[in-house]
Amino acid sequence: MKARSETLDIEVEVAGEQIAGTFLVPRSKIPGVLFVHGWGGSQARDIARARGIAGLGCVCLTFDLRGHAQTREQQETVSREDNLSDILAAYDRLAAHPGIDTSAIAVVGTSYGGYLAAILTTLRPVRWLALRVPALYRDEDWTLPKRSLDRVDLAQYRHTRVLPSENRALAACAAFTGDVLIVESEHDDFVPHETIMNYRAAFQKTHSLTHRIIDGADHALSGETCQQAYTSVLTGWATEMVIGARVGGAMPGEYS
Repeated sequence: MKARSETLDIEVEVAGEQIAGTFLVPRSKIPGVLFVHGWGGSQARDIARARGIAGLGCVCLTFDLRGHAQTREQQETVSREDNLSDILAAYDRLAAHPGIDTSAIAVVGTSYGGYLAAILTTLRPVRWLALRVPALYRDEDWTLPKRSLDRVDLAQYRHTRVLPSENRALAACAAFTGDVLIVESEHDDFVPHETIMNYRAAFQKTHSLTHRIIDGADHALSGETCQQAYTSVLTGWATEMVIGARVGGAMPGEYS
């Protein structure tokens, strides 16, 4: 993502002399951003935010997980394994875009989508990872329909201390070396503070870690003010990451 430089001589016709100059030209490839919505959601909310981030000079891709939107009839049978396959397919489609710098891909995941996005980082290269209210699930029953999981047990599980060695998503976070944004809702009845702190504690090898709490927000960001607050946080972080890369930030694994 560093600029390509090219030296040249500039003719000064009035003086009949030359002065030295340097063109700084951005690389032709640009970052890609994959949005992964939460359980029961759709790409509708993501599209609005993707438009803003696309304005930074990124190629963005939003999509609907199976069991949602036009395939909602599958919601009773779709599993976490199925939806992870959806995310892998979407990632590969984004990475295949001719304008994408495949070393500069961001993934933005919400709730269930954040949980799966964390796991994705062990299967595909991800440079930037944004997780809004990332949910947490036990590793067991991975192939069972997601709707059949015990909600009472999950609620209890999310209030406990969980180590990376005990959970696939947290293990992925522990191995991640890129830049991370975690966004928490102050009044979240589905993803409590304990779950957020499990994620935060797992990220030990990141290049940077940003944690923001949206005051007064519930899990779904029901109020428009909360929606705007999250959009502002996400766009600001993405701007910092993208611009930082363009002015010569190091790639993961190249930190000095």
